[in-house]
Amino acid sequence: MLSGRFPGQGDSPVFSCLNPDLQASSSIGRAAVSKTAGWGFKSLLACHLSVAHSNLVEMNAKAEAGANGLDTLKLAGAAVLLVAGIYSFYYFAAYSALLRVAGLLVLGGVAATVALQTEQGRRLWQFAGDARTEVRKVVWPTRQETLQTTLVVIVMVLVLGIILWLFDMMLLGILGFLTGQHG
Repeated sequence: MLSGRFPGQGDSPVFSCLNPDLQASSSIGRAAVSKTAGWGFKSLLACHLSVAHSNLVEMNAKAEAGANGLDTLKLAGAAVLLVAGIYSFYYFAAYSALLRVAGLLVLGGVAATVALQTEQGRRLWQFAGDARTEVRKVVWPTRQETLQTTLVVIVMVLVLGIILWLFDMMLLGILGFLTGQHG
């Protein structure tokens, strides 16, 4: 197994390779160009893994192994609260709908709070936050661009529909002529 270290970084792994016969080398064998030397140019060496990547792999392995019975118990409790809220909503049908909906929302909120206290819940909350951040980065089309694009799509669908209809009629006529069923 090949392995390397950053100079002066102690035991920080730079790369590792599963195949011990592989040798890391430069693909072109020339000296560094002044524009790229020392400016964070990514290595093109075989089997290169950065320290951050190896730390991320270790953290993911620990997180996956860290799922415990307490998280399962919390998720089960959240599910029980949610089922109890739904059951109560229908069981107390004689009472005001406003009170039943309020009770269902309160129990649903408590169930969501309990579920978010688990590792899976924290990951889901982080994912939702990341998705919201990405949606904010989207450059949405203007109303005029949307209308123009929609009109182009509608016109192209109509043109293609007419072409396919004409092609179908032509094939029907040819088939009728060949079989003698068309007068």
